[in-house]
Amino acid sequence: MLTVLVDYDSGNLHSAEKAFQRMAAETGAGDILVSSRPEDVARADRIVLPGDGAFPACRAALGNRGDLFEAIEEAATTRARPFLGICVGMQMMATWGREYRDTKGFDWIAGEVVRITPQNPSQKVPHMGWNDLILDHPHPVLTGIATGDHAYFVHSYHFKVANPAHRLAHVDFAGDVTAIIGQGTMVGTQFHPEKSQTAGLRLIANFLTWAP
Repeated sequence: MLTVLVDYDSGNLHSAEKAFQRMAAETGAGDILVSSRPEDVARADRIVLPGDGAFPACRAALGNRGDLFEAIEEAATTRARPFLGICVGMQMMATWGREYRDTKGFDWIAGEVVRITPQNPSQKVPHMGWNDLILDHPHPVLTGIATGDHAYFVHSYHFKVANPAHRLAHVDFAGDVTAIIGQGTMVGTQFHPEKSQTAGLRLIANFLTWAP
């Protein structure tokens, strides 16, 4: 069993790699590989796409890596390999990103990524720090995770899904802010599971052992 964490120079993968290695060892989920090679993605049993920074920059960086995105898309959509997007890696699963300029996403889960706009001007953006998850729909990656569990966020934009069934969890920050999305064999987290202690490690373990 092989899980590939995609490296496209748009995020610090060190903490994610360590967290996935730890949970893979604890669950017997096989090997964890950080790679930017399309051939590694093609042979992966699971794919993790992180992302830190602005939506347009991350989308351009991924598109400039030769056939890397094509390998990810073929594995995730055609062969239905379990896929996890983290932070901007999750946001890029949307139809559109509206950060700085309109940027086409993968269009795997219909919706758009828009700026968080608090009605109360005293509430500051970015949404940064710990927040309580509110579960909307059950999912295998949420096994053992409950409403009220904490996750760690750092972002100014959030994913507005077109279909409410695709929002698995949210948090309360200037209104509802999407925390987890999912459709078929694809899931995404706006928060960083590798930095979210107990709940984050549990989600990683669930993803590594998920058998859709």
